[in-house]
Amino acid sequence: MKKNHQFHLVDPSPWPIIISLSVLNLTLFNVMFFNVKKTSLMMMSMIMTTLIMFLWWRDIQRESTFQGNHTKIVMISMKYGMMLFISSEILFFFSFFWSFFHHSLSPNYEMGLMWPPLNIKSFNPMNIPLMNTIILLSSGISVTWAHSSMCFNNLNQTNKSLFITITLGLLFSILQFYEYMTCPFCISDSVYGSSFFVTTGFHGIHVIIGTTFLTQVLTRLKMMHFSSKHHLGMEMSIWYWHFVDVVWLFVYMSIYWWGK
Repeated sequence: MKKNHQFHLVDPSPWPIIISLSVLNLTLFNVMFFNVKKTSLMMMSMIMTTLIMFLWWRDIQRESTFQGNHTKIVMISMKYGMMLFISSEILFFFSFFWSFFHHSLSPNYEMGLMWPPLNIKSFNPMNIPLMNTIILLSSGISVTWAHSSMCFNNLNQTNKSLFITITLGLLFSILQFYEYMTCPFCISDSVYGSSFFVTTGFHGIHVIIGTTFLTQVLTRLKMMHFSSKHHLGMEMSIWYWHFVDVVWLFVYMSIYWWGK
């Protein structure tokens, strides 16, 4: 059916309701994991959610690349949507920082009236945390290089810079995993352990999501889905990665350095 406007009326899709049910199951199985320590249902639900995400992305890529539905008007609305999403993520992390500063600025009697609480040995901010900060700041430079190269239609440099960014993201996740394995305290060690692991853990999940996002962009780039005038998916992944970078700076300065 021929249309006489620049807007894209989305076709009926099964993915929103399916992924809603899948995320609900993932939440319930996470709660079950906390109580019975069984990971099989949680991992199965996580794999299912990831699969649905990729199938949904596939449909959106078809609309953009092959069907030509993403006009300039549609892309503007998508940019606003991404801005609102990142704003909601900022408020999400703001709640964790609020909790951290609330307890660290006025530690109660049960914590020994001190921060970090009594008998909790915090990390040295000059070791792995500093290395991870350098890694993420470097990845911010390389992803900016990727965007600049894409704007000049230099696909060779875009491929190289995106690969460097993805490698740095993976290196960050590996170092954080090592940090967790050697951590002298756990999530149940007072409010310090909860604040530390919840904040850094959710940030680590965002790094993994951002790395996946950039990997998908690199795959599409190799399939010639992007050009200097049409690379909205890549641009949004770069916005997301910069958001992850900025949040880490606050995590490092507050939890690792100031809260030591």
